[in-house]
Amino acid sequence: MSTLETIQVVLSWVLILSGSFFVVVGAFGTWRLPDFWSRLHAASVTDSAGMILLVAGMCLHSGLTLVTVKLIAIGVFLFITGPTATHAVANAALVSGLRPQEAEGLIGAEPAPLEPSVDETEKVGKS
Repeated sequence: MSTLETIQVVLSWVLILSGSFFVVVGAFGTWRLPDFWSRLHAASVTDSAGMILLVAGMCLHSGLTLVTVKLIAIGVFLFITGPTATHAVANAALVSGLRPQEAEGLIGAEPAPLEPSVDETEKVGKS
């Protein structure tokens, strides 16, 4: 095994182990953090970071092959869907009324309730 191949293998394993570390830390964060919003943040950030490092390490380990192209396609799919799913879950929780706790001294502005416009009240009255 040449020096260049050794460096490639070592670097790929460093990336894979780093990605695994992020995924495990995210799992413990999801388990140990106190509220929904903290858990959601821990899961989303560490999942994205871990996934990028894992896919990069596997791509480096496989070399320039069709497997690398497939890994890149999987990585792009996960890179787009992970944050999108996290946003959908956070939005659903916010819409259902679950609000993050305010820190001491901070007052969050509550959104004003939607009031029907004059046109909508006329349409309802005519129906």
